[in-house]
Amino acid sequence: MAINKILIVDDSATDRFYLTELLEAEGYQVVALESGEACVERAAEIKPDLIIMDIIMTGLTGFQATRTLTKDPVTAKIPVILCSGKLQITDHAWAEKMGARACVLKPIPKGEIKAIIDKIG
Repeated sequence: MAINKILIVDDSATDRFYLTELLEAEGYQVVALESGEACVERAAEIKPDLIIMDIIMTGLTGFQATRTLTKDPVTAKIPVILCSGKLQITDHAWAEKMGARACVLKPIPKGEIKAIIDKIG
């Protein structure tokens, strides 16, 4: 599956901007949302090839949103990368249990995110 459109979900405007700039420079089409709720509500409409989502957000967390997306037949096949600036050892196992394809520390270095996207795509 070729990855062209990426949905970024983060409640930090700075982190959304950073990832948008980084990914657009690599040629990806980027859509950014600021909450897990917005992601769950709009993912089917947006039809991204990949979702990169923060774990720690007010309201619906990245873990909860990922679990909701992976249980919905319409969005279940969209790969999710979870990320956090405060990654714990247990976050990797929990991310996998929720259906995420990867769990990475923010800020995500350009080379690392590109390698993960290439691996998933």
